[in-house]
Amino acid sequence: MKVVILCGGLGTRLREETEFRPKPLVEIGARPVLWHIMKTYAHYGFQEFVLCLGYRGSMIKDYFLNYEAMNNDFTICLGRKSQILFDGSHQEQGFQVTLADTGLETMTGGRIKRIAKYVGEDTFMMTYGDGLSDVDIGRLLEFHQSHGRLATVTIVRPVSRFGVVEIGEENRVLEFTEKPVSQGWISAGFLVLNRGIFDYLSGDDCILERGPLEQLAREGQLMSYRHEGFFFAMDTYRDYQHLSQLWATGKAPWKVWND
Repeated sequence: MKVVILCGGLGTRLREETEFRPKPLVEIGARPVLWHIMKTYAHYGFQEFVLCLGYRGSMIKDYFLNYEAMNNDFTICLGRKSQILFDGSHQEQGFQVTLADTGLETMTGGRIKRIAKYVGEDTFMMTYGDGLSDVDIGRLLEFHQSHGRLATVTIVRPVSRFGVVEIGEENRVLEFTEKPVSQGWISAGFLVLNRGIFDYLSGDDCILERGPLEQLAREGQLMSYRHEGFFFAMDTYRDYQHLSQLWATGKAPWKVWND
C-alpha cells in the first residue's frame, strides 16, 4: 500500500531552517523529519512511499539518490570499470520511494491529484511532511476498512501554546492552567483514502482541506480516527527546537521503531 507524503510547501514560518532547504529535510537528531515520518509507517509494514515535491524538491531527490553512500561504508573503483561496493546495511532495506515533482505553487489537493498514476491500489495513505505522531497506523487502517467510507482523518486534541487564566470578581485569578489540552479536535493528517477521492480533486489550486474534505463530510464519506497520544507539527523554529530536545533526551514519543 502506498503512503503519499506532501513535501512541497514553502515552510515560511520556519524560515530560519527552510531558507535553503525544504522543510521535510530539516533535521531532528541528524535525520530529516521526513525520515522520522517514513520510519513510523515502515514500523507498521508500509514501505512504499510517494513524495509530492515542490519547493527545493531537487534537494529531496539528491537525499535519496545519495542515501546508500551516505549511510554505508563503501569501496569505490575509479576509472573505466567504475564500481561501488557498499559494506554493511542500514535499517531502511526495502524502502521504495517515488519522487514526483508536483509543482512549486500547487495546493495540497492538486499535488495528490498529480500523483494518481502512482497509486495503483484502491486504498492509500497520506500525511504531511512535517507532523510527527505515535499513532498506531495498523489500527488506523483497520478502522478505515471497517466503515467503508472514502476517507478517514486522524484527529487529536491540541495543546494550547499559551497558559489559560480564569478570572473572577475584582480581577482575582481563580485558576491558572499552563498549556491545557483543548476540548476540541483538530486534524493531525495521517489520512487513509480510497481512490474515489481523486474524483473530488480538481486542478493545481485545489486545497484538500477545504472543498474536497468539506464535501466528503457533507456526504457522510469522511470518518475520524481519534488519537489520544502524541502529535506535534513542526511549524515554527520553536517547534523545531522542542522536537530536537525530545529526541536528544531520548524522550521522543514518535520513535516507535527499533534501531
